[in-house]
Amino acid sequence: MSDDTIRLVTVGRILRRRRRLLAVLAVIGALVGYGTSVLFPPRYTASASVLLPGQWEERELLTQAEIATSSAVVDRAAATLSWKGVGGGELRDRVSARTADGNIIKISGTAGTPQRAQQLSDRVAQQFVTFAARIADESTDPDAAAGAEALRQKVAQTNRRITDLADAADPGRTVEGVQARTELEKLRTALQEAMKKLDDAAPATNKAGMVVMGPAARPTGEAPPTRTQLVVAGALLFFLLAVLGHLAAARVSRRLRTEPEIAAALGSALLGTVEVPDERPAHRPEGSGLWAWIRRLLGVDTRWHLPTPRMSGDEADRRIRYRRVCARLREQLPAAGQLLVVVPDGDEIARRAAGQLVAEAESDPSWNSSGTEHPLSLVGVSVFRPLVPDRGTESGALVVLSADCWTAGELAGIAEACADAGHEVVGGVVAGAVRAHPTRTRPVGRPPRHATPSSPVGGAVRGGSV
Repeated sequence: MSDDTIRLVTVGRILRRRRRLLAVLAVIGALVGYGTSVLFPPRYTASASVLLPGQWEERELLTQAEIATSSAVVDRAAATLSWKGVGGGELRDRVSARTADGNIIKISGTAGTPQRAQQLSDRVAQQFVTFAARIADESTDPDAAAGAEALRQKVAQTNRRITDLADAADPGRTVEGVQARTELEKLRTALQEAMKKLDDAAPATNKAGMVVMGPAARPTGEAPPTRTQLVVAGALLFFLLAVLGHLAAARVSRRLRTEPEIAAALGSALLGTVEVPDERPAHRPEGSGLWAWIRRLLGVDTRWHLPTPRMSGDEADRRIRYRRVCARLREQLPAAGQLLVVVPDGDEIARRAAGQLVAEAESDPSWNSSGTEHPLSLVGVSVFRPLVPDRGTESGALVVLSADCWTAGELAGIAEACADAGHEVVGGVVAGAVRAHPTRTRPVGRPPRHATPSSPVGGAVRGGSV
């Protein structure tokens, strides 16, 4: 998994095999979101619109929006509201303003109740209009205004004089008369354009008179984030974190998957691979008590990252693999004698495969001819504190395990435990779970083989139950 690209099939495997854990975490996230909504009371937001008549540039509208939320405006609104324990500094965090199409500034106020939200937005809008009008009045110079009015009167007089001169001129009878009338009209047009520019250059006159476009509408719902949104967000956040945690754990996993890696960790060659029917998920060490029961309830005692078992042949095909492993074992043994089969505790797949291997060896005539009653003896070893029985009549040790279950350090510890007990690791066997194929018709003349038990019997087991 650490070298693979994360694909949708991996995510689907997590959702399918960790659905109970993900569901519990999603519920916990929803409860956390609900608790957050209790700590933070609901808020309501109302908006009031202010119209700015005249011609305004975008930067000028943004400036007016900043003025609407300034301390000069909000403090005056707080003074008029007279809310107990609420000052202008706190209200500034609850007031916002933005520009809209049509020279409109929307002023929004947020409070704990719909009534207060409506009052806050209305008062701020009113104080903004009052403050803007006062700025416009203060910025108007009386001398400049009088001079502009005198200039307009002078222009009006000039227009009347131009009209009189145009009427007194020769009405188109001579070329000189036509030219004089043309020049007078050009002069009139130039004066009118100058006056228009003068009017546009007077913002205090043209841009005064801001209007509040009615009272703010009383809000009917909570402002985001609502309690429902917090509950959904908490559930979704915990769900995604759980999925990402599984993916991250799989990416950094050091469990061995390939046969060369397993052989290198054991320090011996692999004798082959065997298969067992996929009857139930393989478990890691469970233990007992409340924690083990919780792990089983949540489904975290199963290995989710293993791929879906592939389809296998029938029982006869699987037994062929066991016979081949037994044949290689006879070639590896220097002398006739027993062989210790070591299985890591908690590896259910390997335990079942080892039981089949022990039963196959006991039913093999080649092993029985050596006079050994139990050629293979099974023992379970803890990977945390590996301890193997001391060497007796055994000729070596065979390690049976499943892939993608143990790390290199854990397998090296088992190999060292075998060496400390005087057992030479003659090889390893990798077991895998498969889906059983429907029973097929056997060829004529092929004798049927009786099914072997899934676990050894009697004295074939050493070191306790695995």
